[in-house]
Amino acid sequence: MSAQQHAAVPAVSLSWEDGAIVTLDQRALPFEHRRLRMTEVDHVVDAIATLAVRGAPAIGLAGALGVALSAYAHSDGDTLDEAKVRADAERLAAARPTAVNLAWAVGRALTRLHEGADAVLAEGLDMLAEDVAVNTAMVRRAADLVESLAPGRPLRLLTHCNTGRLATAAVGTALGTIIELARRGRVADVLVDETRPLLQGARLTAWELGEADVPYRVCVDSAAAAAMSQGLVDCVLVGADRIAANGDTANKVGTYGLAVAAARHGIPFIVVAPASTWDARLAHGSQIVIEERSPLEVVEFAGVPTAPEGAAAFNPAFDVTPHELISAVVTEKAVFDGGRAAQRSCGAPAERIAGLLEDFPDHPAPGVVFRDLSRVYAEPGLLAGLAAQVAADFRGAFDRVLAVESRGFLLGAAVAASAGLPLTLVRKPGKLPGTVHSAAYALEYGEDRLEIRTDAVAPGDRVLCIDDVLATGGTLGAAAELAEACGAKVAALVVLVELTGLGGRASLARYPLTALCEVPA
Repeated sequence: MSAQQHAAVPAVSLSWEDGAIVTLDQRALPFEHRRLRMTEVDHVVDAIATLAVRGAPAIGLAGALGVALSAYAHSDGDTLDEAKVRADAERLAAARPTAVNLAWAVGRALTRLHEGADAVLAEGLDMLAEDVAVNTAMVRRAADLVESLAPGRPLRLLTHCNTGRLATAAVGTALGTIIELARRGRVADVLVDETRPLLQGARLTAWELGEADVPYRVCVDSAAAAAMSQGLVDCVLVGADRIAANGDTANKVGTYGLAVAAARHGIPFIVVAPASTWDARLAHGSQIVIEERSPLEVVEFAGVPTAPEGAAAFNPAFDVTPHELISAVVTEKAVFDGGRAAQRSCGAPAERIAGLLEDFPDHPAPGVVFRDLSRVYAEPGLLAGLAAQVAADFRGAFDRVLAVESRGFLLGAAVAASAGLPLTLVRKPGKLPGTVHSAAYALEYGEDRLEIRTDAVAPGDRVLCIDDVLATGGTLGAAAELAEACGAKVAALVVLVELTGLGGRASLARYPLTALCEVPA
C-alpha cells in the first residue's frame, strides 16, 4: 500500500482518506455535520480562507497535507515538478497571514519534497499524530496551572473563540484545558463569548462544550467585562495564532479587550498555545500582520443587511494583546508567566541580546566581523534567566550538557547548574588529559579541532550541545560528532546567537537547533 492510500489518521477533526483531506465543514456547524473532502490545493486554500477549516493548528495541518496533495498532483512516475509544488505551497501559506502555524507547517512539509510525494504525506501524517500528543501535554499543564491559581473550589471560566478539537487535530488548546478541568470536576460554569462577527464561539465553542457535557452560557462579546466586574469569572483562557518573541500575542479580535478587563479586575488571563505558535522572527506584536476580512461580515448577517447601504466597516480578524497583560503562556513544554513570556521555548529576549552585542570589524582576521557577547554576560540576571529557560524548555529531553570551548562554557555551565545535570567540556587540542576523540572543522577564517575525553559521556546519554555563536556550523557540528563518537545521542543544539546567511543552520539540519537570538551576518 502506498503512502497515498495510507489509512486515515485517528484524529477527530482532520484526516487523510484515499488521497483526500477530510474534515468537518465548520461553516455548517452546529446545525449540520457536513463532511468536507478536499482533493485539490485550490480546495484547501478556499477552505482555509473561508473558515471551513479554522484554528491555527488545524489550518497548519491542512496546509501540510495540501502540500502532499500538490506533490501527488505534480508527480509523473519518478519525476516530481518541485517548482509547481513550491508555488502551491506559497498559495497555501498565504491563505491566512496571521497564524504562524500555517506557514510553519507548510515549510516543514516542504523539507521532505526532495524525497517524493509519499515522504511529504508521511511528514504531514506525523504532524497530525504529534499535534494530538502536544495538545494532550499542553492542556494537562494548563489545567494544573489553573487549579493551582484557584484551589479547592468550582471554577467559573471565560473563553473567546473556538480553541478545541475543531481547531486542532484533537484535544484542543484553551477549550481542551476547560474540558480537562471539567473532567477533574473543577468547572462550575463557562461563559462563551459569541465571537463577532462570525460567531465561532456561539456556533463552535458552545457546540464542543455541549458535546463534552460541560455547563456553559453564551455571552455577548461586549458583556464579558461586565461579567468580570460582577465576580462571575475566575479565569480567562484563550488560544493564540501567533506569539512574538517578547510574548505579545495575536488571537481572535476581541481578545485584547478581554485582557484589559481581566487586568482591571485582577483575574488571571492565560494563553494556551503550542510552541510552534511562537515566531522568533518578530520582536514584538506590532510586527504581526493582521488579516482584514470582508466588510460584508460586519454589515450583513446571514446575507441580510444590518447596516445602511454603502456603510464601510473595520473588520480585523485578530488583535494583539501586549505581553504585560498576560498572566501566563502555557505550551506543551513549559509555563511562562507574563513577566517572562519572552523567555519562550525557542529562545529568550532576542531584542535584549541583540541590543547588547558589539561588532568588531576585521577581527580576528580581515573581512571577519566579530560579534562580542561580553555585555550580554555582564547584564545582571540575563544569563541566569536564559539558562533557566533553556533548562525548562528541554526538561526531560537531555541527560548532560556538552559545552564548547570557550564562550560556550558560560551558558553551558549555567544550563547544567539550572537543570541539575552533569556538564562535559569540549576543548581545543592539548587541553584534555587521557585518551580523546578528535574532530576537525572549518571556521570563517581558518581551521581548528575539538576534542573530548573518550570516557566523558556514557553511551546512550542524551546530550544538549551548547555554544555561543552559530556561523557556518563547523564548531557545533564537530561537537555533535564528538558526542556521537562516544555513543551518545544529540538531543538538540543551542546557541545564544545565530548569524543568519552563513549556512550554519542548513549544515546542521539533521539536529534540532535553537537560537536564542538571530542577527544578520
